[in-house]
Amino acid sequence: MSACSVLFSSAEDCRAAATAEMPAFFVDLNLDQIVNAITRGKEEYNLRPYFHSPLKNVDAILYCHEVMRDLEEKMLFERVKLFARRMREMRDHLVRAKKFHYPHQRESWFLDAVELYCGAVQSFSEDLDQADLDSRGLSALRDFARRYVQSDAFTSLVAETGSLKHDLATVQYCLLIKSGAISVRRYDSETDYRAEVEATFEKFKQAAAKDYSVKFSSSEEMNHVEAQVLDRVAELYPDVFLHLGAYCGSRTGYLDETIATFDREIQFYVSYLEFIVELKHQGLDFCYPKVTDSSKEVYDFDCFDLALAHKLYVEGSQVVCNDFHLAGNERIIVVSGPNQGGKTTFARAFGQLHYLASLGCPVPGRKAQLFLFDRLFTHFEKAETVQNGRGKLQDDLLRFHEILNAATSRSVIVMNEIFSSTTLRDALFLGKRIMKKIMDLDILCVCVTFIDELSSLSEKTVSMVSTIVPEDPALRTYKVVRKQADGLAYALSIAEKYRLTSERLGERLRQ
Repeated sequence: MSACSVLFSSAEDCRAAATAEMPAFFVDLNLDQIVNAITRGKEEYNLRPYFHSPLKNVDAILYCHEVMRDLEEKMLFERVKLFARRMREMRDHLVRAKKFHYPHQRESWFLDAVELYCGAVQSFSEDLDQADLDSRGLSALRDFARRYVQSDAFTSLVAETGSLKHDLATVQYCLLIKSGAISVRRYDSETDYRAEVEATFEKFKQAAAKDYSVKFSSSEEMNHVEAQVLDRVAELYPDVFLHLGAYCGSRTGYLDETIATFDREIQFYVSYLEFIVELKHQGLDFCYPKVTDSSKEVYDFDCFDLALAHKLYVEGSQVVCNDFHLAGNERIIVVSGPNQGGKTTFARAFGQLHYLASLGCPVPGRKAQLFLFDRLFTHFEKAETVQNGRGKLQDDLLRFHEILNAATSRSVIVMNEIFSSTTLRDALFLGKRIMKKIMDLDILCVCVTFIDELSSLSEKTVSMVSTIVPEDPALRTYKVVRKQADGLAYALSIAEKYRLTSERLGERLRQ
């Protein structure tokens, strides 16, 4: 499996992807929206498990980077898509064949499907031979395809398919239609008088005449008359049609497993590259991040929330990019600032970047170095529910307890608006306890909070603030910059909650 997979460098990763389900943090980070957009229109490939299965080592990620880079060559990318179209046409023939009622018609469509398969594989093998490949995955696939098209199994399939198509093309017959009856017999080199008759009557033509010709039905399914005619033709050419039936019975397993796996796996890359190309045209940067499992110095310049960028692209709006970096002992980014200023979007982007990097995908940003986590956790505010019998604060604490018990020094945590349901004093007390545990575990973390004091707990914390337009504090820039918290985050949060901001007061006074 690993020798010819373009997606996985190990059989272990391949097995993990086969049973992968959507991770719990997908909704919090809007990764579900990203995967939905990427896989839309490609449901036949069942790509979601691939996007639900992060890789566990750096070399596996580099393996995917290599394939992605090869596919950025336009000619190869187009050849891959052409191969996919031919394979899709083959599958379409198989699906339609199963729906037909009459055996000979089913057999004919199956034969056509195999012919399409043989042509697609032969052409693509030639394309791979001509391509300048650097990736281990596609190079292994090229070597396999070269051996496969020269194998006895494939050459015999091509030969028998071609021979049978030739024999069927030689089948000729005549129909005699008289008094509601149809007779079928072999063609016996009778003269075709059609051209002579048309030429004879052409000189008598004076004006446009009514067209009495009968048009055949455009339906692919034969009617009962056509089916009976075909049955009679099969009786006239028993050897050819017996061969066709035997062929369809013996060639049901013609599709090679490695070719079928490649046809599906390569769509992971194709769908992602097609998804980001329009965003690139809008001037947004994507890069292949340096992924490390040893250094926690992480950074990304001109990064953005991919889900939001796609949404804004559809709406015709622009996305705001941000930078971040953690160096030395720095581990935790504490994000504060006014509401609706881009704090949560920044936190989501941080989580998205690390997850997309773990899939081996290019990530939003001009230049990036990211950490290969063992597990990714999120804690976003959730509405209180009566079903569990707990208050919001208790629910938050239980969720944190579960996260911190499961997290290791190689985990990544994204927290958004923690303990907003309690008083500032209690929130500060609880927040410090949570942050101390995260620092003790040496975990990479982004924490969005209204509690500015959390940004200066130790050398491991870094303060970033969502900024406003200086001339008009009501306007947000959506830029999140590295600077000390200004102490206004909680005040603004309370003012907004009780509609006491200048904007809200103005609205109330005008009522």
